[in-house]
Amino acid sequence: MVKRLISKGLMFGNLIHIESPALVERYRRALQHLTGKTTALDDFHVDLSGYSPEIGAELGDEYYLNHAGVNRQFILLTTEQKTAPLLNAMFSTSRSILRDWIEANEAQLFALTARDAVAGELVNSVYDVSEPKRLLDIRQITVEADTTDGTVANAADLGRKINMFKQEPDAWFDDVLIAEMIDLAKKTGDVIRNPVKLKTTKFTQKNFWTAHFGGCYVFQDVEHPAAIVPEGVDLPMEFTFRLSQRNKIAYFLQLNELVEPIAQARGIDAAAVLKQKMDFIVVAHAAQMGEDLKGATRRDLRALARAHAGELPEAFEGLAALARWAESGGPWPKIIADHPAYFYTLRAKPHHDADLVNRLLAQLAPLDIRQLFICHKELFYETYRGWTDAKKDYVADFLAREYLADKDAARDALFGHDAPMEEPQMTKEDIIDLVGPWGAVRRG
Repeated sequence: MVKRLISKGLMFGNLIHIESPALVERYRRALQHLTGKTTALDDFHVDLSGYSPEIGAELGDEYYLNHAGVNRQFILLTTEQKTAPLLNAMFSTSRSILRDWIEANEAQLFALTARDAVAGELVNSVYDVSEPKRLLDIRQITVEADTTDGTVANAADLGRKINMFKQEPDAWFDDVLIAEMIDLAKKTGDVIRNPVKLKTTKFTQKNFWTAHFGGCYVFQDVEHPAAIVPEGVDLPMEFTFRLSQRNKIAYFLQLNELVEPIAQARGIDAAAVLKQKMDFIVVAHAAQMGEDLKGATRRDLRALARAHAGELPEAFEGLAALARWAESGGPWPKIIADHPAYFYTLRAKPHHDADLVNRLLAQLAPLDIRQLFICHKELFYETYRGWTDAKKDYVADFLAREYLADKDAARDALFGHDAPMEEPQMTKEDIIDLVGPWGAVRRG
């Protein structure tokens, strides 16, 4: 059950409440305009795209604005929607594209939504992704939008007619043209003083995650392109790695300089971050063993770690060794790419696709429930369903207390970037042996 998550604001949180009769009626018109469907609800919530979980349940279609998972449609009732999450996202880039478009057109959209809903679509040339290879055809997204009564299109038409009226010598005597201008002006207002024009912004989509085919990561805009996909999925790229091929993924991330070791990052308390990851591993093991985790403190988790010493996963020991080094300068641990702790020790470097890389790392280190929730909510919700009630309770309480209470601080503590620390002192033999952050990355 997801009631725990909903009640604590961890699912369907920060949605925009629509209850004004005027806004509800505008939504109905826009929904009819886009999909031919309508709603009988007078009170509902919407996400960034205008998708409503309540209306999805009413229609029996949670993808009523995202048919076939491509060319997502949207309904904008207020520019405040830019702060809301995007539910049922099929592409990792959709939220940033829609949010950036709203911000680029905020003044115009504010004026338009004062009178009507703005309905639109994230358009690309692909309408069907029944085959994995079609994913590589999605390279550019164009945002197209207008009000349900065509204000933007009418304003553009009026602008053209005004230019014609000014430029053509006999336009003063063209009664049809003048009548058309008057009729359009009644619908659009004064487009000379208050121009109604939206930027048809184009966005590239070369590096992305998609929920299609079990979850695929496509990196086309890096020095050494590759795709990372589940078993049984094939893409026409020179390098395609399975999610189980940890050494190859590690080498790909290093080769393109996409990751950095947490223990060598400045601006964060590396030891604290690593110890928290260790706690999450203890929680996972203790839940499997039937331990009571209700109200468990860090001291309680340390006691559980001692009680189950020797039973804990190898990842716990690897992180413990690294935490000792970060905190007190203990021996430098060589954690190679196929070590269970390896991907827990990394985070994305500061670059345009840091969120995408952190999403991949979260999937490769799924016991870190905080990173999984922040970076890969789709996988978090899917994994959550299989947990014991004890773990569900602990995780929901922890995230509500430690993350939702101050999201910005939590994100900065985990993903904030500063200049990297100096490398630890190593012998010549160490340098020869090391390829990755912690040890030799096996290319096989």
